[in-house]
Amino acid sequence: MLSFLRREYEVFRSCPPSMRLLLAANMIYGMALPVIDIFISAYVMRNTRDPVRVISYPLGLFLGTPVAFALNGLLLRRVQMKYLYAGGMVLYGIALMLLTRISELTLQRIVLISFLMGIANGFFWANRQFLVLNTTTDDKRNYYYGVELFFGTIAAVIVPVSVGWFISGTFLYGWLGGVPNRAYFIVALVVMLLSTLSGLLVIRGEFSSRPIGRYFYWSFHPVWWRMLMLACFKGMVQGYILVMPAMMVMLLVGHEGTLGVIESLSGVLTAFMLYLIGRLTAPRHRAAVFAAGLSLYLLGALINSVFFNVAGVIGFQLCLVLSKPMLDLAYWPIQLEAVDRESRRTGRERYAFLMNHEFGVLFGRLFGCSLLIALALGFSSTVALRYAMPVVALVQMLSIPVYLWLRKDMYVEAT
Repeated sequence: MLSFLRREYEVFRSCPPSMRLLLAANMIYGMALPVIDIFISAYVMRNTRDPVRVISYPLGLFLGTPVAFALNGLLLRRVQMKYLYAGGMVLYGIALMLLTRISELTLQRIVLISFLMGIANGFFWANRQFLVLNTTTDDKRNYYYGVELFFGTIAAVIVPVSVGWFISGTFLYGWLGGVPNRAYFIVALVVMLLSTLSGLLVIRGEFSSRPIGRYFYWSFHPVWWRMLMLACFKGMVQGYILVMPAMMVMLLVGHEGTLGVIESLSGVLTAFMLYLIGRLTAPRHRAAVFAAGLSLYLLGALINSVFFNVAGVIGFQLCLVLSKPMLDLAYWPIQLEAVDRESRRTGRERYAFLMNHEFGVLFGRLFGCSLLIALALGFSSTVALRYAMPVVALVQMLSIPVYLWLRKDMYVEAT
């Protein structure tokens, strides 16, 4: 075991310093991401008991993200991307603290705060992807995302169960005056501190940064339109990943302790599996990893729909714990490879493709969230929670032939 760890450390040391620093910063911020991904929806659900208002949270988040991508392009002409990246992290922490201090979570307030979170999210992801694009090559990206997702999954084991225990302790043991919202505020404060620490680490780094030129286009080569189709399919399920586990557990069980335990199940095994996948796979294996992740998500959605109880939520979450990082491990290098190729072929800024990709994801997100809201308003919350997710999971399976089509087109372009 020691020889294995020593060998893996040497592999890490062989990476460029900028890549190692970026990984370290993302590992720290990764401790905050489970709170952002899981417990915000639980907080809104606890304080409103309204699935429509819960789904409005990711809707506002998703609308703010592409706006930030567009603003970020302008700011990159004057500000180094590392400062914008760090600013996005800190702004997210501030918005989360604001959310926990609002006395009444009306629909308008939820949308406004989540839109601010979307702005922060956009600055974070725009510069994160751009930094990865500038500090890695295609042959290193499987390894990069394997390491990042390994630590992210470890965080997804430790953080949810710890935060869930801390919040549920307010009414189980009476600490903090028996008020769960006080626990949420403390959690938001910790997220703020982690965000600041990660941001300061990024600022210390030396990353290549130059002012960018034009980054907004309307016309693209057919190869890029294939990538936008993939982006749309990816976006369809993101709202469900953010809100469904929290909504189901809070409706069926009623407290965050169970949510934390469910989120942490099977995480350690997943973390080591993802590290090995990232370490041992090459670009030619991405189709298999991608298809496996999509299939697992569909399986989890069907399990949840058939059982529609706590066991169904656990089954879905076990599948999601495996499928989401597998999809990210395959998808992010696919996206960056397409950006690299199209930028070289057209001579356009790579940031132009990163921003345009975000609008493709937005289209899918709006479809997925609108379907859930339409079913909730037209039928009932139960119908929406039970049947919307399998529908979008089935549609998302079209990603497999689209990716094979995209890969074939990119290969033809390269030759």
